[in-house]
Amino acid sequence: LADTYFLFSGLIGRSWAMVFAAGGFKVKLYDIAQQQLTSALENIRKQMKELEESRFLKGTLSAEQQLALISICTDLKAAVEGATFIQECTPENLELKKKIFGQLDLIVGDKVILSSSTSCLLPSKLFTGLKHVKQCIVSHPVNPPYFVPLVEIVPHPETDPSTTERTYALMKKIGQSPVKLNREIEGFVLNRLQYAVISEAWRLVGEGVVSPTDLDLVMSDGLGMRYAFIGPLETMHLNAEGISYYCERYREGMRHVLNTFGSVPEFSGEIEQKINQAMSEKIPVVPKVLDARRKWRDECLTGLAKLKRKMKSD
Repeated sequence: LADTYFLFSGLIGRSWAMVFAAGGFKVKLYDIAQQQLTSALENIRKQMKELEESRFLKGTLSAEQQLALISICTDLKAAVEGATFIQECTPENLELKKKIFGQLDLIVGDKVILSSSTSCLLPSKLFTGLKHVKQCIVSHPVNPPYFVPLVEIVPHPETDPSTTERTYALMKKIGQSPVKLNREIEGFVLNRLQYAVISEAWRLVGEGVVSPTDLDLVMSDGLGMRYAFIGPLETMHLNAEGISYYCERYREGMRHVLNTFGSVPEFSGEIEQKINQAMSEKIPVVPKVLDARRKWRDECLTGLAKLKRKMKSD
């Protein structure tokens, strides 16, 4: 299989590498520092072995076979050679990303797809002016991509439709769940939905309606259970005799409630302190404790992903 190549070996780069190796693709991890790459490979090896032991390893290949597909490289030109798809995973910094894509633009051919993992930078800000702009796209994963399959595919206004189609097909092939945005928009779709929830959560806690821990419970043991399998539009459809009936029955009530929503919060000050205190009591801000909780979260996500796969195949 042709090479896929990942730029930078941080958390997202490592996760992407594991996802592609699970799909049977040859992967090159590039970084400027050899030490970064060596520790990234060690980290990947450790994770894959643990996943294999707990039977949560993705794909049909063994951990060793998947590891054999991943190589490392500190020379950009050598790394790009033979690549069919390049996924940039540098920190969320516009100038840095533009610099990287500027360098890639000078050395890639006309067939390779140049993709960015950015979660909020618009394609028009990243790719405008590049000679290979038709081959550029955003493929925004959800952290951690190994356990959460959604990928938002966001084109630049000049992206060739075939770039979008090829990226979509590739994401499907490696077992992710791609969605296509027809045009770019601030925050893409996932973060727009997420921020709407966060801002109302913030207001409810700030107004003293509910405690921070109970607010989270409303999501984890309420809405979240439903949304783990179906989205808000299908929920409406099923909660009445179809969407039209739902709107007829609830539109007035929805509009009334939505009109009582407050302004966009500052996300600072007293409310921030109140939420911080509640969250820190539950999960102290200590690296060891946070890592343990993240590990627990990933195990939950893995179990859920397994359940969803099983339910789809039944």
